[in-house]
Amino acid sequence: MDAIVVLLAAPLAGAFLSIAAPRLAVVASALVCVVAFVAIGLLGAEMLELGPAIVVPGNWGVPLGIGLEADGKAVAFLAMTALVMAGVITAASVEFAPGSGRRSFGFWPLALLLWAAMNAMILSRDLFNLYVGLELLTLVAVGLVALSGKADALAAALRYMIFALIGSLLYLLGVVMIYGAHGMLDMGLLSARTPAPADGLALALMTAGLAAKTALFPFHVWLPPAHAGAPAPASALLSGLVPKASFLIALRLWSEAMPDIVRPEALVLIALLGAVAVFHGGLLALRQVRLKLIIVYSTVAQLGYLFLIFPLAGGEGAAQPWSAGAWSGVTFHAVSHALAKAAMFLAAGLYMRAVGSDELGAIRGLARSMPMTTFAFGLAALTLMGLPPSGAFTGKYMMITAALASGQWWWGVVLLGGGLLSALYLYRPLEALFDGEGPAEIIRPRRREELAPLFLAAAAILLGIFSAVPFDLIYVGRPDAAVTGL
Repeated sequence: MDAIVVLLAAPLAGAFLSIAAPRLAVVASALVCVVAFVAIGLLGAEMLELGPAIVVPGNWGVPLGIGLEADGKAVAFLAMTALVMAGVITAASVEFAPGSGRRSFGFWPLALLLWAAMNAMILSRDLFNLYVGLELLTLVAVGLVALSGKADALAAALRYMIFALIGSLLYLLGVVMIYGAHGMLDMGLLSARTPAPADGLALALMTAGLAAKTALFPFHVWLPPAHAGAPAPASALLSGLVPKASFLIALRLWSEAMPDIVRPEALVLIALLGAVAVFHGGLLALRQVRLKLIIVYSTVAQLGYLFLIFPLAGGEGAAQPWSAGAWSGVTFHAVSHALAKAAMFLAAGLYMRAVGSDELGAIRGLARSMPMTTFAFGLAALTLMGLPPSGAFTGKYMMITAALASGQWWWGVVLLGGGLLSALYLYRPLEALFDGEGPAEIIRPRRREELAPLFLAAAAILLGIFSAVPFDLIYVGRPDAAVTGL
């Protein structure tokens, strides 16, 4: 239980220290990484033995207090966040070295506050506490987008803030309706409530707000400009972590707080938006001539897969043998995508600095002079394509199996078609990297900058190879909907 408190307090302490003593920012961030990995390891071991861990700060029980709970899915997302942050901190220790200017002073507290917000949203089960976490996550993400101070970055940050605020207001309106109808906001208590007439509208409003924050089609238009103007470490956080938090909240709302009011038509509608995102993002990625924009539109497509969980985990109250596989599959895919996408953005940042551009023509032949970076990029591409032995292959295989077992074969077609599109648009940068001799003069990255994306890309592969422990962990404390269906 102490591990839960540590996971919330450590990033906050690191953020304050990086403001008070900017030259110690990297050291503080590294210490937070060590503490977080130890805490997550202890928490995971405790959960495998004793089940979900629950903490009630101040001994104020719900509904007066705010409960914090770590189940298997929460620990998986906590580990995902810690791994991505470790890779980003390693890479950013060069680009944002302490004392190197205003960007350095701003990056470290923003990144650590983002980590704290992620952990709070993963562990909380109170709807208003989740709103506070969403707002903190939005504010620091906007700051990361605007970090360069350039006009296009500031415009992108403003657009992102507008979309995020609209999403927050929709979510908050739904929370107000829930509280007005039931007088409580804890998900565990809400699951046992007597449904009210306004519950359906409240769930729809909150889901729409979270979809805007997750960049689900058609609410994704803020995502490409935000990444175009952000530095590579910030893009790794914005793509790998930020959308996963709002998706996890939506998943918990539907499966833990109010599964009793879910309708099959709603499940299909949200999955259709995910399917459109898969093909829309993939086709736009095929048209891009800049590496970073290819990766950005790939994010739009990859996020669409996550929303296929809703019909795949659907049911009619009886045990559905495919639901558990769908729940585990979407977790594997989310974690794998975060690791691989962060690796890909970090690698793209090294290419951009090496030649001064991320256009495919400019990076042609860089595999010869930057083999480690290109190997990391290739491993990340393997994961995003959903090929074995990556964790994404494991996730997609389980989701496709659930689609076939439930008779919903068309969602399997979406998963396979999206994988083929991924192979097509990721082949283009890989072909460019291996074509030709490459430029004679480049700015070579430091070894630890190249190790950071390699570490993350390898972690996404190892997740698929050593999947037994993650399987057991994900099942701890899973909701009834993971067995009986939504």
